[in-house]
Amino acid sequence: MRRTARLIPLLTAVAGSTLLTATIAHGATGTGAGAGTGGGVTAARAVPQPVEKEAADTKAEQRTVQRYWTEAKMEAAQPLATLIPEKDGARLTSAAIAAQAAADPVSIPATTPNGDIVPAAGMAAGMAAKGTAAVRASTGAPWTRGGAIARTTGRVFFTYQGRNASCSANAVTSENRSTVITAGHCVRMGGAFHSNWVFVPGYENGDRPYGTWVATTLYTTPQWHNTEDINYDVASAVVAPLNGRSLTDVVGGQGVSFNQSRRAQMHSFGYPAASPYDGSKLVYCAGRAFDDFLMSRDIGLNCTMTGGSSGGPWFLGFNESTGLGTLNSVNSFKYDFASGWMFGPYFGTDAQAVYQAAQTTGAP
Repeated sequence: MRRTARLIPLLTAVAGSTLLTATIAHGATGTGAGAGTGGGVTAARAVPQPVEKEAADTKAEQRTVQRYWTEAKMEAAQPLATLIPEKDGARLTSAAIAAQAAADPVSIPATTPNGDIVPAAGMAAGMAAKGTAAVRASTGAPWTRGGAIARTTGRVFFTYQGRNASCSANAVTSENRSTVITAGHCVRMGGAFHSNWVFVPGYENGDRPYGTWVATTLYTTPQWHNTEDINYDVASAVVAPLNGRSLTDVVGGQGVSFNQSRRAQMHSFGYPAASPYDGSKLVYCAGRAFDDFLMSRDIGLNCTMTGGSSGGPWFLGFNESTGLGTLNSVNSFKYDFASGWMFGPYFGTDAQAVYQAAQTTGAP
């Protein structure tokens, strides 16, 4: 039998709609939400520039998108049929590991809604104080402990090929205080960027406690844009201010890191919407990541999340008592013969370039 990988549509769509105990990351650490976040993209090879797409970049367009997303439309999202990548990925090799190790590690700290930096050392100390028992292994349980993660993670809604669709995403520390990280197929798929793109942090049972944030610009890797290469299924969105405030001024921002060691203890979050889930609640998985030994260079977790969770964040150094961590991958795909495994792209210099492009873009 030929093995295939499938995006977990981890996209969801409505057919017929008129319109889907961690170790803190090592290496360089940013010092604030302003100068120095993201750092320079340093690696042994030239990094191709991310692909940019303007979204609702005028006030009139933003109002139109805001009005479009009613509670009923958000709740009606259903999973798409299975999606097969256009071509098989490449297996992880020693040469690929060496190339990843050659890049400089970068880690940007989390920020609170009032702009205060939460140093990685502080998160680690908080975990030590709670003890390793605070980290609970999970393959897909509802997140009930609150904390920052319940504000920074949310559902994404957009129009895909004439149908309403959803993913997951997370707000991160950024210069523009308006950057969201998600999966590449959550901004573009099948040869076109999605439209009507919004981020709803803290979504729960149809409630939008922190508002609906409209994307002004979308970014993804050129590898995903050109060939939908599953190894580079990464994207960022810049969202417009809401009621005169920027996104992370309202919900805070998680840390983000690149070029880190593999096989670490990680937490994954998302809003799965396919059975047995319904997209109404934040769900998490936790365990030690492993390398994909089949068809990609991605990292994996034991996780049963389903369609709708695509783009949800993976964290290093996640503190379950505060809900803070360092984002280091996103939910991307599953193999059709291994539904208990979730895979996410390695966050190397290409993912770093996507983040850097987004966080330095103004939000009109």
